[in-house]
Amino acid sequence: MPNVPADRMYTRDHEWIIYEAGSLLIGITDHAQDAMGDIVFVSLPETDMAITRGGELLTLESVKSVAPVYAPFDGTIIEINNALEDAPELINQDPYGAWMVRFSAENYDAAALMDAAAYEIFCAGGA
Repeated sequence: MPNVPADRMYTRDHEWIIYEAGSLLIGITDHAQDAMGDIVFVSLPETDMAITRGGELLTLESVKSVAPVYAPFDGTIIEINNALEDAPELINQDPYGAWMVRFSAENYDAAALMDAAAYEIFCAGGA
């Protein structure tokens, strides 16, 4: 099983979320980056962009595929990790350190997410 830190929550789309100071840091999980292979490009959104739950936050391009990252809640992009534009491989090297966006969630609900234990079960093919 890939690394699953307990200090964050997880989505069924293999994104991790840290809630801090009224905003969410969002990245992809070790499981997701491993499935994608070497990430070669990140199409980051503009700050102040409003996005609805399930809307596309950004796009990741790897040697295997192109994959969208979705907004887990309605909200607005507060900040982007500009380092990923020049070094998208940071996501493969440290998926839990390479956050992609800081997001102001209007309807954050931790109950809609999985903790680390539930995410591990989900990745193993459980519930």
